[in-house]
This record gives sequence, structure tokens and C-alpha cells, in this order.
Amino acid sequence: MTKAIEGLTGLIANGIYFVLFGVALWGAFCVVMVWMRVAQKRFRSEQEQDELLNKIEPMVASGNYPGVEAELANDLRAIPQLAMLAVNNRKLGYQRVRAMVADRFQRDVLADLEHRLSWVNTVIKSAPMIGLLGTVMGMMGAFSKLAGAENVQTDALAGDIMVALVTTAAGLAIAIPLVMCTASINIRIAKMEDLVGAGLTRFMEVFRKAPDVGSDARMR
Repeated sequence: MTKAIEGLTGLIANGIYFVLFGVALWGAFCVVMVWMRVAQKRFRSEQEQDELLNKIEPMVASGNYPGVEAELANDLRAIPQLAMLAVNNRKLGYQRVRAMVADRFQRDVLADLEHRLSWVNTVIKSAPMIGLLGTVMGMMGAFSKLAGAENVQTDALAGDIMVALVTTAAGLAIAIPLVMCTASINIRIAKMEDLVGAGLTRFMEVFRKAPDVGSDARMR
């Protein structure tokens, strides 16, 4: 019976190494994807955002919508894409366009980032728990050796004890850097929200008074 327990705990303990490796890769992948997504959607500075708005605001004010579309067509950042959405749906009127733009930013940008970050948070929570499972398996293997023999050499227990310690350390080594990365990403997302909010407020004020906007454009 003790031999069977030793074999089972050894198999599970060794499998935990592969599970931890896979979890670490998934967590790192999600962090990189979120980081790249934020970089894709944000301006590096408010000055850079203002430079773009300075270009398109006179076009919007004069009704030069083809010029706005040409300027923003290949720009994947949040403000250009949202401005394009507003221009393309201008016939719906200011109030409806404003609600549409806010919903699109929330749904297509922020919700996507939150979804990916939720996976990172899952990895942060699960990695130490998986490491703890390895600790339990290692200790079970060590105690089964103690129970199955009258005289046990310390080197016979060393492998199981090492599994117990290494898996715990690996779980923490995965979780701790991801906690720091998540904190940094959340700061970047908050800055992006503030910058996009300021840019949208400025753009929508010009858009509200622009020609060829739907009938509710001047409602307050």
C-alpha cells in the first residue's frame, strides 16, 4: 500500500512541475498581450494626442469629413477609432453618437483588457495553490517512506522534501512577478482612460457644433 502511495504521489508531484510551467507561460502570454493592447490603443503623451486633435478639429468644424477619414483611417489608437465612429455615424445625432462612442470604448477596449487581466489574476491565485499541492504530495511521499521502513536514510527523503519546497517556491515565483506586472498595467490603463476621456470630451465639443450632424446635435 505504501509503495502504491509513493508511486502515486511521485507521479503527481512530477506532473505539477509541468502544470506550473504551463501556468507560467499562460500568465506571461496574457501580460504581454495586455501590455501590447494598451500600447496599441493609447497615445504616449497628452501632447501627441493634442497634435492629432489639432489636425482633425478644423476639418470636423468645417464638415470636411473625407479629410478626417483619410487622416484617421490607419490609426488603431482609441481616440482616432472613436472619432471615426462618430464621424461615420454623424447622421444619428450628437446624443446617440456620444452614447455609441462611450459604449464602444467600454466594450471593445476596456472590456477586452479586463478579460485578459482576469486570466492573469487567475494565474496569480492558482500558481501558489498548485505549488501547495506539490508540497502536500512531496510530504505525503516522505511520510509514506517513513511509514514503510524501520530505518530510513535521510537521502531517501531528500527527493520528496525537495519537491515540497521547489513547487512552493515555483508557485510564488510565478505569482509575485505577475502581481507587479498587473499593478503596472493597471496604472497604464488608468492613465489611458484619463487621456482618452479628455480627448473625447474635447473632440465631442467640436463635433457637437459640426455641420451635417443629426437633428439632436445641439441639444444640451
